[in-house]
Amino acid sequence: MSGIPNGTDHGRAAGHGGTGLGPTAGRADTGLGQAAEKVRILAGEHAADADADRAMNREVVDALREAGFARHFVASRWGGSEGSFAELTSAVMTVGEGCAATAWCASLSAYSARFAAHLPEEGHRALWGDSPDTVVATALMPVGRARRTDGGWRLTGQWAYVSGIDFADWTLVCAVVPGAGEGPPKMRFFALPRGTYTVRETWDSVGMRATGSHTVVVDDVLVPDHLSFDRADMLSGRNAVSGLPAHNVPFQAVGGLTFIAPVVGAATGALSAAAAALTGRKRNQTGELKLVRASGRIDAARHLVMENAAVLDERLFTPGHMARNERNATFAAELLQEAVGLLVGAAGTGGLGEGHALQRFWRDVTSATSHVALQYDTAARKNYSAVLLGPED
Repeated sequence: MSGIPNGTDHGRAAGHGGTGLGPTAGRADTGLGQAAEKVRILAGEHAADADADRAMNREVVDALREAGFARHFVASRWGGSEGSFAELTSAVMTVGEGCAATAWCASLSAYSARFAAHLPEEGHRALWGDSPDTVVATALMPVGRARRTDGGWRLTGQWAYVSGIDFADWTLVCAVVPGAGEGPPKMRFFALPRGTYTVRETWDSVGMRATGSHTVVVDDVLVPDHLSFDRADMLSGRNAVSGLPAHNVPFQAVGGLTFIAPVVGAATGALSAAAAALTGRKRNQTGELKLVRASGRIDAARHLVMENAAVLDERLFTPGHMARNERNATFAAELLQEAVGLLVGAAGTGGLGEGHALQRFWRDVTSATSHVALQYDTAARKNYSAVLLGPED
């Protein structure tokens, strides 16, 4: 989806004027959208129980795998879909209308496979040789430590907030490794199959409860070379193993898309829940106004997020476009926070009852938008201010 052109060459060069093409132009439909609609219905039916149990229902987990989220960015030579960012984003939003936590895990399973595509070829075979539907969970923060040894690395560390770890087949964690000579330490990712790590149940957030974002613990585990890659490759988007476009995307360009797409879906679900709470009541102009104002914010956020997906599919990796993607994601998060607040106000006390879906969506959106990737100061301010004002002296 294109943005609104501002009519200047400077604006287009900086990414102000949108992408200029439709987000799915020339790209095949993998069927993920239709499958996502089935997952939305099933996840919605189990959402209240998943929230109470702090875990996704096994039937929903199986449906996610069958739908094709985990294989969306996997290469076709392994049976993967080689899908587009726009198709994934739309499908994640659809699932989020039923259950935000399910959509969050769907999104992360797809993007985690994209990260893992930076592994050497033998690593690809280890992950996807038996099935393209291998579910990978990722810890992006480099909080572990690794040291070189014969044929690989000895890895130790603890990584918090690893969403979907309860049902993941593999986990991908980041650790600091000693630099060469007097250089600064470097960082690498390490892929670990289930059984080589333990999980501590530490996730106790008020929202997104069913994501099971617990802590992964690794104690001096040997990781062979083919299950590791340099973090710098993922950040830059350079992939020496795969030439697929989706495997060669600068990390900055993603701009929080992984995390904001589920929130758009959740806010849309909240809008439906609030409208249902108001239907049949005596018409109230104040409540109706809040409902309409919230709907505008949700639609605006959706447009911005789909624009981010278009930038990735069209490979517009200029500094302006990438910084705009970061700005879009954080601004969309702000819009969605405002929207669900309006919806809670419109529905009144009844919408906050424990049995009402609206309060769950409200908690989920509040929790999800606290993610560091959706904060202005850490994800958007520096890069986009440089687009608007030029670099600092």
